[in-house]
Amino acid sequence: MVQREYRFIKRKERLAVYPGSFDPVTNGHLDIIERSLKFIDKLVVSITRHPAKKPVFTFKERMEMLRSVFAGRDDVVVDFFDGLLVDYLEKKGIYLVIRGLRAVSDFDYEFQMVLTNRKMLPQIETIFLTPREEYLYLSSSAVKEIARLNGPVEKFVPAFVANKLKEKFIEGSDRQ
Repeated sequence: MVQREYRFIKRKERLAVYPGSFDPVTNGHLDIIERSLKFIDKLVVSITRHPAKKPVFTFKERMEMLRSVFAGRDDVVVDFFDGLLVDYLEKKGIYLVIRGLRAVSDFDYEFQMVLTNRKMLPQIETIFLTPREEYLYLSSSAVKEIARLNGPVEKFVPAFVANKLKEKFIEGSDRQ
């Protein structure tokens, strides 16, 4: 009988970044996160400050919501960045980006961003995932509008986030 020697090669951890404003995180975002973990070992969910957007939740509140949703998970890390995505990726040494697409209009914008980012940092790769059918219409803007009008948001966001939305808009209406 021939003895075989097996060497176990330690595989490098497969990492990706899922950037976004997450104002607030929705079940559509969570769907993209969970499905992306089928292809990678660890996902860095990174909150960005988008200069054109006026967030309802502070940066600190968004961090708190995401960290609450992913508490106890080793495969999801919550982080943040200011500035260009390419600078953040280079700093972290991660060159795979996950992006969600809901509609053709999302693709137009995302495609432009991919090409621009690739021009600045050629080693970037981007994986586009579409959310499950029940989340194709879902956006943070729609969730905020429902909450602003005192509607039920529990079907669209995690329970912790639903409570934060209610607090935010109840407090906001008391001040007016």
